[in-house]
Amino acid sequence: MSDHGDQLKAAQEALQRGDFAAGLACAEALLAQDPKDGDALYVAAAAARYLDRHDAARSFLERLHAEMPEYGRAWQEAGHLARARGNTDEALSAYARAVRFNPALTASWTAQAELLAAMGRTAEAAAAQEQARRVTALPRELVAVTHHLHEGRPLRAEEICRHFLRRNPRHVEAMRLLAQIGLRLGILDDAEFLLESAVAFEPDNIQVRLDYMDVLRKRQKFERSRDEAEALYRRDPESPLFQSHLAIESMQTGDYTRAFELFDAVLAKLPDDPATLTSRGHALKTTGQQDEAVASYRAAIAAKPDHGDAYYALANLKTYRFTEGEIAAMREQVARPEIAFMDRVHLTFALGKAHEDREEYEASFGFYEEGNALKRRQTRYDADRMSEELKAQEEVCTSDLFAAKQGAGDPARDPIFILGLPRAGSTLLEQILASHSQIDGTLELPNVLALAHRLRGRKAGQSRYPQVLHDLTPDQFTEFGRDFLANTRIHRQGAPFFIDKMPNNFRHIGLIHLILPNATIIDARRDPMDCCFSGFKQLFAEGQDFTYGLTEIGRYYADYVALMDHWDRVLPGKVLRVRHEDVLDDLEGQTRRMLDHIGLPFEEACLEFHRTARAVRTASSEQVRRPINRSGQGAWKPYEPWLGDLKTALGPLAD
Repeated sequence: MSDHGDQLKAAQEALQRGDFAAGLACAEALLAQDPKDGDALYVAAAAARYLDRHDAARSFLERLHAEMPEYGRAWQEAGHLARARGNTDEALSAYARAVRFNPALTASWTAQAELLAAMGRTAEAAAAQEQARRVTALPRELVAVTHHLHEGRPLRAEEICRHFLRRNPRHVEAMRLLAQIGLRLGILDDAEFLLESAVAFEPDNIQVRLDYMDVLRKRQKFERSRDEAEALYRRDPESPLFQSHLAIESMQTGDYTRAFELFDAVLAKLPDDPATLTSRGHALKTTGQQDEAVASYRAAIAAKPDHGDAYYALANLKTYRFTEGEIAAMREQVARPEIAFMDRVHLTFALGKAHEDREEYEASFGFYEEGNALKRRQTRYDADRMSEELKAQEEVCTSDLFAAKQGAGDPARDPIFILGLPRAGSTLLEQILASHSQIDGTLELPNVLALAHRLRGRKAGQSRYPQVLHDLTPDQFTEFGRDFLANTRIHRQGAPFFIDKMPNNFRHIGLIHLILPNATIIDARRDPMDCCFSGFKQLFAEGQDFTYGLTEIGRYYADYVALMDHWDRVLPGKVLRVRHEDVLDDLEGQTRRMLDHIGLPFEEACLEFHRTARAVRTASSEQVRRPINRSGQGAWKPYEPWLGDLKTALGPLAD
């Protein structure tokens, strides 16, 4: 064991035997070496509480929350501290966060039950006590699995869970947990199979059915997900939970009329439910009803003043401008130390946009930087590892590989891949092309990324991809191509061509070419400073972890350009590069150029793309409903004094 490990073990053992002064001294010695050591901060906070040094304990916890905002045990310790200080409301709030981040923390469930019972809230107390009993009744291996999963150790969780399932192959909770691990690791096909089996074993287990619905949606099997939601709804058509799930699944299948009916039914029972008001706002935004969306988001904020999600949804409309009162309200909320982590993230990004619109650039950058720093701590993105992954594509996907696999893959010409970086203009290109009578617009489809993940293999820490491309047979590539076409058919409306605009597919152009050699590939490229700064300002629903830092996104852009140069060398003429600035300068010329590359005749409707009535689900949904405009060009320039790290990371590209 390392010196650090020895010292940490000594601190933990001192705590366990009740020698709190020794435990605190050991933890403080570790913190002198690394002030951000989460394990040491946790021991120090607990030891200080036991020593009745409450202010010191609170200080350690504040530092721990800053480093590990979603660490359940830290919030449990915050609950214990608040309880020791006699602050019941603060304790309840902390314990509730603890079990949200780690539902296996029995002490937090029990403490909630005791506090709620003392307040006369008997129904809530009973519910908390039932959760404590549920966790206590679990096999200890599955409690350990839950701790590992929710504390950022999914591979260890998987190892224990698989070992348990080998001895207990029909244990539904173990299957559900292994599916959750699969979701965390991006192994969605395994997760779907496990949950499908779990539902068959226990069809009345509502949590399993909700998890199954979730994985079907993540795999974009929207029809089946909606069928599951319908089945739950039929059990109890008056349940707001089941109504809400069916509304969301109806949105995903394009049945917005049904979605709005169901949202209205929920709001008839729960008129101030912020989550439903926000979801309804998203549906209104997606269908182009901006004024109604704004009203729904504002109603959510009125119901819950710290509801950061709704504030950020307003900011994300791009065309919305916050009032003085809304800015003051957001600043008031973000100043509260107890505000929930994601509410703080949403509010900081919204405030960045609010001050940008007022041309208060220093304040704006400060909030954007704060929001990005929070997300960096949450995601733990590793830029070095990403660079290695992209370099591996260059080393493996050579001209010799493509020559050896000539003739492999499904020959269909249907797919049009628009790829590159987020915020590079891909939504605009999709809207232009989807206005053509022969092309269906779809979504950012996960199928290529899922295939690449599956090809990595199952060994923790070891990836067979992309090296495995040399070992696969032509028939296997053809089968993968055929599967892609079959699994994406649900998103099409019957046109001969369809678009997949998952930006991260640029990492897998070699794989795409091997499985679909006749597919069209378009690289949507934008000025490096414009593209990177736009990404830095954007809070993404999931993924795109490389955007949460100027250095990180600059490096990613440089790595992307290097990899695209490689694809141009080994697959000459395969990729059509379309620069955003060229589209702004010559819409018709670039539209004709794209259609020529696909092999389709020009249609005037492509130039009237903003009139096309289709749901747009990306951050650019409002912008593509307006004619061509240059509002995003040069948006980084007022921020130039604070963008040195971005320029350094981009290197020569910044010029």
